[in-house]
Amino acid sequence: MSFDALLGNDRLKENLKVALARKRISHFYLISGPEGSGKHTLARLLSAAILCQGADVPCGTCRACRKVMEGSHPDVITVNDPEHKNVAVKIVRAARDDVYIRPNESEHKIYIFPQELGIEGQNALLKILEEPPAYGVFLLLTDNPERLLPTIRSRCTELALKSLPTQLLKKELAKEFPAVPEDTLLAAISRSGGYLGQARAFLQQGDALPAQTEQFLQSFASRNALQLAQTLTPMEKWKRDQLIPTLESWIALLEEALTCRSGMKALHPLTGQLAAQRSAQELLQAVLCLQKAVTYAQGNVSPAAVCGWLLWNLR
Repeated sequence: MSFDALLGNDRLKENLKVALARKRISHFYLISGPEGSGKHTLARLLSAAILCQGADVPCGTCRACRKVMEGSHPDVITVNDPEHKNVAVKIVRAARDDVYIRPNESEHKIYIFPQELGIEGQNALLKILEEPPAYGVFLLLTDNPERLLPTIRSRCTELALKSLPTQLLKKELAKEFPAVPEDTLLAAISRSGGYLGQARAFLQQGDALPAQTEQFLQSFASRNALQLAQTLTPMEKWKRDQLIPTLESWIALLEEALTCRSGMKALHPLTGQLAAQRSAQELLQAVLCLQKAVTYAQGNVSPAAVCGWLLWNLR
């Protein structure tokens, strides 16, 4: 194991190797890049490299490296809040207090923040970033550095992950999905914007769609109001936590159909059919309609009312 486990980003990896070889470890790293760009991979590799006991860091074979990659190292703490979009301030404050407890078995104690922080959470974190203990290291992951306070960014060493060349992605994906045709691999790469995680997610979806989703695409493509009603009516009894992800998946498929109209290959046959039968304007209006429905469902509107509203507006 080495930094080569992270695809591409050669300059970033070389800079890290040089800095670590010179024992130049920052107190705060900001790892940025879109979803699927390798932020979590880099966070684990960097944590292993900082704590590595081998000669060529991260060696991947020493006790520290193995424990970091297994997620069991006591001096690598992941700070997240699965119940909320942003990490709650109380969780950030608890992590801030924990920093003053010295490392268990290493020279450094690393805190990984894989989830976005709100303004209050950033301000809470800022207090420790201003005067961190010598052993403290913080890794903050973000899709968008612009969401962070200038006072946070000014204290960080930013590691911005870049998109990968098509040929590199194609080679990697061909190993993972040997049965997938080349044109489908290229379609996934094109839609991913050059990020392995996103391309992998597209291909893992495969052609199989939930029955309700397939019925929706067919009925909307053919302008079949009766079939659309037959699709939406059973969904009136669904719970919000079942309805919202389904509607969000419909949005993604309609957006895929919209991009098909600009010449990109469809990843699913039904989205290609949809692109052929509906205009760009109709697809865009449907996306906006579904986005509004998701907002209603996230609020205080019942699933039955949301489905009824969709039936009226998507006919």
